[in-house]
Amino acid sequence: VQLTPRRWLNLQEYQSKKIMADHGVTVQRFFVADSANDALEAAERLKAKEIVLKAQILAGGRGKGIFNSGLKGGVHLTKDPKTVEQLAKQMIGYNLSTKQTPKDGVTVKKVMVAEALDILRETYFAILMDRACNGPVMVGSPQGGVDIEEVAVTSPELIFKEEIDIFEGVKDHQALQMAKNLGFQGSLQQQAADQIKKLYNLFLKIDATQVEVNPFGETPEGQVVCFDAKINFDDNAEFRQKEIFAMDDKSENEPIENEAAKYDLKYIGLDGNIACFVNGAGLAMATCDIISLNGGKPANFLDLGGGVKEAQVYQAFKLLTADPKVEAILVNIFGGIVNCAIIANGITKACQELELKVPLVVRLEG
Repeated sequence: VQLTPRRWLNLQEYQSKKIMADHGVTVQRFFVADSANDALEAAERLKAKEIVLKAQILAGGRGKGIFNSGLKGGVHLTKDPKTVEQLAKQMIGYNLSTKQTPKDGVTVKKVMVAEALDILRETYFAILMDRACNGPVMVGSPQGGVDIEEVAVTSPELIFKEEIDIFEGVKDHQALQMAKNLGFQGSLQQQAADQIKKLYNLFLKIDATQVEVNPFGETPEGQVVCFDAKINFDDNAEFRQKEIFAMDDKSENEPIENEAAKYDLKYIGLDGNIACFVNGAGLAMATCDIISLNGGKPANFLDLGGGVKEAQVYQAFKLLTADPKVEAILVNIFGGIVNCAIIANGITKACQELELKVPLVVRLEG
């Protein structure tokens, strides 16, 4: 049996926060709304002193983004629920453009209406799989809410690292020591240690490869809260995490990418005119580079993977020939884990049935 892993599980912010809340991790109270009226009701139900309204798209830089409705900013603070309704009217159904979105932006279909909490102090905390340690590692810094890579360069002494024995889990003294390193004091120290242990339990239970909380902060009221988090999942554990993977938001993908995923093909559209049809991500990238080096421009990145069948080759050609930009197709296959005869039969069938109109260059080896 050949398993072809699916890559890049993308969850919206509210989905990640719900997973954390379900595992006992302290996050802001929030509701999700898909209409301005629902946003107003959510704001009234929160009964919060201040409310934060956040557009939900799979891109960073939302706070500085611009909507095609004219509204500036995908993140807004207000104390008036009616303002939430007015803002939501200018968010839902409109495109939000940020530095990380396509030029035309991404359509906002949902907003998160959350309780706005003051942050007295920001720290950084993460758990990740570390190959050098052959297991999970905790990484923390009292300098949170900023780019942690910058802290590592300018103040390496403020980065604390603790290996975890995967058979024994996070020990009480380890969690407390990390809480101390993060600068929590008094009763907050134990509270932070408890949150650290809950985050580790979450990390294990959902088959994560990384749980990064930035900021991991404290409020003036004396509460330790995970204000924002990024979770990376082990794609090979999809069979164990069906509920989580069912949450994968593919609505922001290009339609052709979603079509390719149905046949376990990895497709990324580019702006050139030469289609690349390759097996293996490394060979695909090298092929794109060779085309560029020789004055051409790749039209796509299409990776067949290892467990390819004739039907997939046929579907791949359908995708490539449907792109009006494609003026030629380059097939570059190394048959280390792929039988070249399968590829050849698939190409022959595709050429006969799809009446290929563009030049085709095939290199099969192995």
